[in-house]
Amino acid sequence: MATGGNAVCRMPCGMYNAPGENVEVCLVMNHDYNDLIALFNGLFEETEGTILVRGEDEPIYLPRDESCPHDRVIFAHGYFSSALHEISHWCIAGVERRRKVDFGYWYRPDGRTADEQRQFEQVEVRPQALEWLFSEAAGVRFHVSLDNLNGAKSGNDQSFRQAVWEQAHRYLDRGLPARGGRFLAALLAFYRRSDQFGPANFDLAVL
Repeated sequence: MATGGNAVCRMPCGMYNAPGENVEVCLVMNHDYNDLIALFNGLFEETEGTILVRGEDEPIYLPRDESCPHDRVIFAHGYFSSALHEISHWCIAGVERRRKVDFGYWYRPDGRTADEQRQFEQVEVRPQALEWLFSEAAGVRFHVSLDNLNGAKSGNDQSFRQAVWEQAHRYLDRGLPARGGRFLAALLAFYRRSDQFGPANFDLAVL
């Protein structure tokens, strides 16, 4: 994925104002990744200097540099779920993490050893729990991801699902990270799902 050029910095616009936020997007009730781009960039381009970008390769987070004045959350191939997942990581990352490529996390592709898989799962609990909330707010099915089809199993698949479920309910009980809360509210407003959203939607049996 090239990191420079106008394509990386371009932001769509539209005609919808989410309550309490100065966000403009087109009100089209389907699951188009362009709506996520408009929602995210409307919330965070000016306030956080960060934009959401469709990529043509693996997802990655790139801090601003000489090629682009914005931090970029780049998701894979126009996949709606990939965008929600990468946004979740960004919403959790602190200031120092957001100054580093991919938030400074270690990552090894599919084919990890059992120990490497356990490390991966430890890092993924909070973002996947937040992604589950975002998915429910948008009305799309969430699938927990162990992301290691060709590698060793950690032996804790059910424990990982349990941890994601517990973290999701912890967010519901205690509140989300600030940026995550703002994005969740925008999703609920845009997809008109506020009346359908609550703890009952988050059942361990569906993971």
